[in-house]
Amino acid sequence: MSGLTLTAGLSFSGAFTFTEAPPSENTAAWFGGGSILGGRSTVDRITYATDTATASVRGPLSAAIFYLAAAGNFDYGWFGGGKQGPLSTVQRITYATDTATASVRGPLSSARYGLAAAGNTTDAWFGGGYNSSAPYNKSTVDRITFATDTATASVRGSLSAGTSRFAAAGNTTNGWFGGGVNLSTVQRITYATDTATATVRGPLSLARYGLAAAGNTTDGWFGGGLSGSPRSTVDRITYATDTATASVRGPLSAARYFLAAAGNTTDGWFSGGIPGPLSTVNRITYATDTATASVRGPLSAGRYGLAAAGGIQ
Repeated sequence: MSGLTLTAGLSFSGAFTFTEAPPSENTAAWFGGGSILGGRSTVDRITYATDTATASVRGPLSAAIFYLAAAGNFDYGWFGGGKQGPLSTVQRITYATDTATASVRGPLSSARYGLAAAGNTTDAWFGGGYNSSAPYNKSTVDRITFATDTATASVRGSLSAGTSRFAAAGNTTNGWFGGGVNLSTVQRITYATDTATATVRGPLSLARYGLAAAGNTTDGWFGGGLSGSPRSTVDRITYATDTATASVRGPLSAARYFLAAAGNTTDGWFSGGIPGPLSTVNRITYATDTATASVRGPLSAGRYGLAAAGGIQ
């Protein structure tokens, strides 16, 4: 293009280069760790646009771990805690170079497994968990600041009660932590005032543990879990009215627990779990969430006790 006249008396000459804007939301999810007769370091990547394909195996975690938790932003995913152990280890996956082994970062403030995590673009909050010292179910909340993630995570205000084997979803301002062993409790952490104790909100429809959660800016979907028997139940928490009991939506395609989930603004992907272990991936489309979740391409292998973070591929 040798010249371009926009208005009378205003022109440009020479070449123009137009750069495509980067994606504005998550395009993929990384499912890491888990157990198949012992811990695994495997990381699988689900690409949302081609989610009927088998998840692709990426670079592993630095060690074989299960019953861990994860949160991330567009560029990285942080996987913390877990067994073998319990562990305080935090590992970071760099999505752009995800064939490399995850890098070890600064640890959590204490070792535990069966914890849950939620975050925004700058920080992640890892709450609860279990270890062998009384009280066994922990109320500790640690905050990882992504920009300084080689430091030990900072202890913030606690959960309202010690909880383990639960799930969390959040938006840019708050995280909702729901369920746990024999619990239907939902607790909300407000990021801006995170030295306060988490506030108790309206409960899930059913007490259960080993569930998973994904969400967008307005709602969180909590799926699966164990309550006497494995469950396919999916509950939706509407953040703006979070003192109400969570509403039951369409179920997962099969009952399962100790699964993991990640999502973007329109859908959530729920993968793995027991009985099995399962490699099945279910997709919940938020706009039509009264339907049964659809079965998508599987993980590379069945496993349970894994964790997931979403970002841009």
